[in-house]
Amino acid sequence: MKELDNPYKQLLNLNKSMAGSAGIQAMAKLGKIVSPPPNLVVSVDGMPITKAFIWLDEYWLQGHERHTKGHLVSATQNRAGGGGYAEFASHNHDIDNDYTENIIMTDTWHVGDTVLLIPIVGQDNRTVEQYAVLCKLVRLDGVY
Repeated sequence: MKELDNPYKQLLNLNKSMAGSAGIQAMAKLGKIVSPPPNLVVSVDGMPITKAFIWLDEYWLQGHERHTKGHLVSATQNRAGGGGYAEFASHNHDIDNDYTENIIMTDTWHVGDTVLLIPIVGQDNRTVEQYAVLCKLVRLDGVY
């Protein structure tokens, strides 16, 4: 009987082949900012990744505008009065107002900042085609 005639051995070889390729996975990486947005370049393992291969949260784009709204219930602080006149006596005012506000973000990444990159893989589920740059990271002990 030839070795290829053994269906169990063929099944084991197929499983071994599938397991070997499934074990190779793209993993999250740390990168360093080489050039900040809008001409973003991130160094990953010594290789520069340009903005053509990067997705990022628009929050990190300088000038990104965010809109907020809410309702504020509070009161002003009492102030010390003076002169003994009633109109100058200590008093406060209630606050019970709706508000809306636009916030224009001015912070962004800087050269040397460490960022988290998540690979976006191609159809083969292994080849990294692009990266999502998610956030700026710092270590509490200041090392990297």
